[in-house]
Amino acid sequence: MNENTTDVFRPKPSPFYRYLVLVFMSLAMFGNYYVYDSIAPIADILKSGLQFSDENIGQLYSVYSIAAVIVLIFGGIIVDKWGTKKSVILFGVICSIAGIITAVSSDFTVMLAGRFLLGVGSEPLIVAITTAIAKWFKGKELSFALGINLFIARMGSVAADNSPSFASGLYVNWQDPLFLAAGLGLLCIVSGIIYYILEANAERKFDLGKAGETDKFILTDIYKFNGSFWLIVLLCVTFYSAVFPFRSFAIKFYMEAHGLSRESAGFYNSILPMASMIATPFIGLLVDFIGKRALLMMFGAILLLPVYLMMAYLGVSLVIPIIMMGVSFSLIPAVMWPSVAYIVEEKRLGTAYSVMTLIQQIGVFAFNWIIGLSNDYSGASAANPEGYNLGLWLFSTLGILAFVFAYFLRKREMGPFGHGLEKGMAAGGR
Repeated sequence: MNENTTDVFRPKPSPFYRYLVLVFMSLAMFGNYYVYDSIAPIADILKSGLQFSDENIGQLYSVYSIAAVIVLIFGGIIVDKWGTKKSVILFGVICSIAGIITAVSSDFTVMLAGRFLLGVGSEPLIVAITTAIAKWFKGKELSFALGINLFIARMGSVAADNSPSFASGLYVNWQDPLFLAAGLGLLCIVSGIIYYILEANAERKFDLGKAGETDKFILTDIYKFNGSFWLIVLLCVTFYSAVFPFRSFAIKFYMEAHGLSRESAGFYNSILPMASMIATPFIGLLVDFIGKRALLMMFGAILLLPVYLMMAYLGVSLVIPIIMMGVSFSLIPAVMWPSVAYIVEEKRLGTAYSVMTLIQQIGVFAFNWIIGLSNDYSGASAANPEGYNLGLWLFSTLGILAFVFAYFLRKREMGPFGHGLEKGMAAGGR
């Protein structure tokens, strides 16, 4: 018996302890998501109070994506080198400072710097927290833990969208809502510190698993990806470019083009993340059973096709197109991301997901800016609601492209180059 024998027999942390750690890691994500989505509810106030253009508002989102692209490759390396405890605190501090910088000044350049800093901290924070969760939860529990983490994180988006309802008194100016966001953004620091303390204590008392290395981006792997993967990448970038930039301007659009109150517009905008939070896990289970992944991606793209033009030209209730968009937003991601594992070799999955995320962020960067420009070009406003139609046509075009890519993906998967995307457990598939 050697001196390390006592380490072997250290107990595992209790379920309560593990889920306590999960809650605090998830609260850091909540604060992060809230800060990101805090611009949309004040977009009209930024325009009327600070004379920001819609292009400027789009740039406040675009600059986040620029930063995310820059740090995407290096964030995982830092997490591997520093470990999850230090990384969560480092990137949590960056996110919290970013929220404060965005709120303290009416100068557009300062706000832009704050949003850029948010992109620098946010994406690596997500990587660090995901890696930490994988250390605390194993096997079947891991998927459940990641689901809880994402649920709490997206509650940050829902809360930001609905802040005009529960914090209506703050919306007399542009700054108070951003101070609220900065305050909630401090969860990134506070929760990170509590997580650090909990894990440091657990390392002394319990037998913790080791965190695996983060998925690596390997440039040469790009040349080994097949056509099905690139079709999924194209579907990914067109789909997210049609959804996230729309959300950036949706509250302002609902207010000015459809006469909704700020509270109602915020609630309508929150339907997308709420639908995704609730429906995505069930869709994932259904898809595992029935397969038909490419077909379901086609269906999700079809649902997205008419949504924007319905909002522009038909007198139907906004509830109908928003529900259609919510179903699409729940369906496509739930099918698309897991499908990559069927198409790409396991050793190249890190590069595959990095490429998808990088190109997705480039698309979101471009279309936040483009939609802002199109709104300015067309004079979109409460006095000229038709000015939003150009941007809605651009979103519809992206929806058409998403359908085309999903169609060709299904066509390819039904042929000799298929990877089993259409097979489910019911058919004895993978």
